This record gives sequence, C-alpha cells and structure tokens, in this order.
Amino acid sequence: MTRINFSSARGTSKFERTVSTLVFAGILIVCSVAVGCSSEKPKPQSSINQPAMAQPAPQAAVIPTSTPATAVAAAKPMHKKVVRRVPTTVTYADESSGVSFQYPRKYALKTGEDADKLISSDAIPMDFVQAGGVAVAAVAVPESAYPKSDLATAFFNVSLNKSLTAEQCGEFSGPQAKVAVSADTAAEATPQVSKVMIGDMELRSRETVANDGTREEASKYYHVFENGGCYEFALKVATGVETDEGGKRVDREEVFKRLERILATVKINPVSAPEVTASAPAAAPVTPAQ
Repeated sequence: MTRINFSSARGTSKFERTVSTLVFAGILIVCSVAVGCSSEKPKPQSSINQPAMAQPAPQAAVIPTSTPATAVAAAKPMHKKVVRRVPTTVTYADESSGVSFQYPRKYALKTGEDADKLISSDAIPMDFVQAGGVAVAAVAVPESAYPKSDLATAFFNVSLNKSLTAEQCGEFSGPQAKVAVSADTAAEATPQVSKVMIGDMELRSRETVANDGTREEASKYYHVFENGGCYEFALKVATGVETDEGGKRVDREEVFKRLERILATVKINPVSAPEVTASAPAAAPVTPAQ
C-alpha cells in the first residue's frame, strides 16, 4: 500500500497557490494597462478629415419696415386742411388822389383812359359847375349780373376837379337833365340838392334822370371838398336795351343799391402836396476893378 507524503503535497500546493495568485495579479495588471491604452487610442483618420459641420449663424433681429396705421397716427399729429377763401371784395387805392374804396371782385375796374371812356359815354359825364374834372377810376357792373334784361350800363365812378373852391364844389352844373314826369312826356326841372353823410364826410348830392328815346339814364352825384380839390362820386344806371324774347326789365333801384354799397366804403386819405424847393438867387456877376 502506497503512502502519500501529505506534508510535501501540502507544501507544494501552497507554493503553487502563491504563484498562481501572483500570476493572476500580474494578468489583471496587464489587462488594466491594456484597457487604459485602448481608451487613449487616437481616432480614425476618416473621422479627423471629415469637415466640421457649419454652425448656423444667429439670426439678426427683424425690424418691421412698416408700422401699423394706428401707430403712425399716434406718432404724427393730424393736421386739418385749411381752406383759404378768396375775399369777395377788392380794395382800390390811389395814392395821388388819396381815394380808396372796395368793390366786388367780379366787377370790372377801369382806370386812366379806360375810366374816361366809360364816363364820357354817359349823357352827363361829370356834374362839376366848371370844367376841369379828371376821371380817376370807375367800376362797372358786369352784364352777367342781370342776364336777359334791358340793362345797358351800370357803374360807379370817381372824378376830381382841382380848379374849384370849396364853395363851388357844393354846386352842380345846373338843370341840364330832364326829369321824367310820365312815360310819354318829360319836363325840365331843377334837381334838388341834399346832404349825405358817408363816414365822417359830409357830401352834397343830387339826382338826375335823362331820356334819349328808348334809353333812360339815371344818375346820383356826390361832391365833397378835400385835399384842396372837389371830389365827385357818381352812380349811374342806364336801361332801355332791346331784350330777347322772354327778357325782363331790370329793377333800377336794386342796381343802385349795389352801387351804393361801393360808395359806403369810400375814404379820402390826406395827400401831401409836393415840396417845392426854392431856387437860390443867381449870384450877381462880379465886375473886375478898373
């Protein structure tokens, strides 16, 4: 019967276990090192050469180009459209005579030779007691104001006579106009002279009516002495023009009212007389001593 030496077997077994333990520890250490190295292994070349992905650029803030109508209305105040109305009257002013007055814009203003022609067409151009009157201005009522009527002419005029005295300015040319008594007859009569106040001016006035066939001319004259001269304001209405079928006779008094509105605006401003420079006396010639 074979006997086994357990003492030696145990010794060998212990040694082997020790060696095995060391070997196992070494394997673990080697594996740990291998695993660490594998984790630090560089990336493949293909991944390095791939282009980097473009990063999206941040979007700029979008500012609206148009603002709501309500915001614009709040920022910009609303301005009302101002409608300028053209005055219905025009002011005439003459520096040389000092006369000014207002007349309707639609009426025709005539001055100088044009005014003289219009005044001369009347039966009594001027009603001064003496000659020397000069036409300053005239305003004619347009035919469109009385369409299809028997109105011939209607105008307001201003004349000036600087050769009259204040006393003579209160007189008129005399009973040279005919005053209608009826439709068929006319009689000579002396028009009555009256006083009229216009503003602060006291004027002498008279009215005349002259017949010439089918034409009838009515006139109202006003005189005032200012600036060393006699001013005459005349209102004249002539009727009797043949009318078309369906025409009508004009209301002469209504026409006079229109002209009287112009007369009511008359003003006479002071006019300074031109300065006359006295010439120096001529020096006596000097006789040389003998």
